[in-house]
Amino acid sequence: MSVALVTDSTAYLPASVVDAHGIQVVPLHVIIGGTEFSEGVDVTTGEVAEALRKFKPVSTSRPSPQAFLDAYEKAAAEGADSIVSVHISADMSSTVESAHLAAQQSPVPVKVVDSRSLGMAMGYAVVSAAQAAAGGAALEEVAEVARRRAEDSTVVFYVDTLEHLRRGGRIGSASAFLGSALAIKPILGLDDGHIRPLEKVRTSSRAIARLEELAVDAAGRATGGADIAVHHLDSASRAEDLVARLRERVPDAGEVTLVELGAVVGAHVGPGTLAVAVSPRVMPSESPAS
Repeated sequence: MSVALVTDSTAYLPASVVDAHGIQVVPLHVIIGGTEFSEGVDVTTGEVAEALRKFKPVSTSRPSPQAFLDAYEKAAAEGADSIVSVHISADMSSTVESAHLAAQQSPVPVKVVDSRSLGMAMGYAVVSAAQAAAGGAALEEVAEVARRRAEDSTVVFYVDTLEHLRRGGRIGSASAFLGSALAIKPILGLDDGHIRPLEKVRTSSRAIARLEELAVDAAGRATGGADIAVHHLDSASRAEDLVARLRERVPDAGEVTLVELGAVVGAHVGPGTLAVAVSPRVMPSESPAS
């Protein structure tokens, strides 16, 4: 049995990792000023940040079912007997719906996993699933590895303004207005696939310091160790500083890596965003590939 892994571009997996594990990535789309681009293919995060600063219309859209079917057919042609397809939370995108529609026409069985997450919290789950598949795990086992690791992960983030989340319908208008009116810098988190306000602070420096504390606390709860990814949009210097501090404070982390947010998530959170994904490692008893 050979289980292939498919994910979408909001996992933000580095190309070297995708190639090493034979993962297929289906891009979501970002529309800037009426022109559609494929994430990771023909649009950069810098272009999205610039468009947002200039108040150009920016929106996003899911991949088509055909894009997923193409990926599934390719995996089957390359010898896969089944496929695990892991995607961004269904409460933030209808990408999972497209994957389910394509799975009905796939030449081999497909297990679609709603990660209830995004970014490297999803990316680490995909990698663990690929490792489990390489170790001989069957379809359901591979899907469970992905689901478990994504579920156990913590994602916290800071945005300079709630306005972009409000425009995209990812946070309520009242919360966005309150944040702007009081000059509050919010700390947000993912809770079962939803964006939830966690804390409110008065300055960006305090917000980033609090982000660091939350990440350290989450890593400390991971008994088997954790991998940590720091995401950013157009805030490289602050992100690099945060990576350095987390490496110092969490010396037993599997890795602490810097991963720029892509165009799709960037379109919703806006320039200046910092996010941290803390992903507890899969224990040997949970995966034959660990």
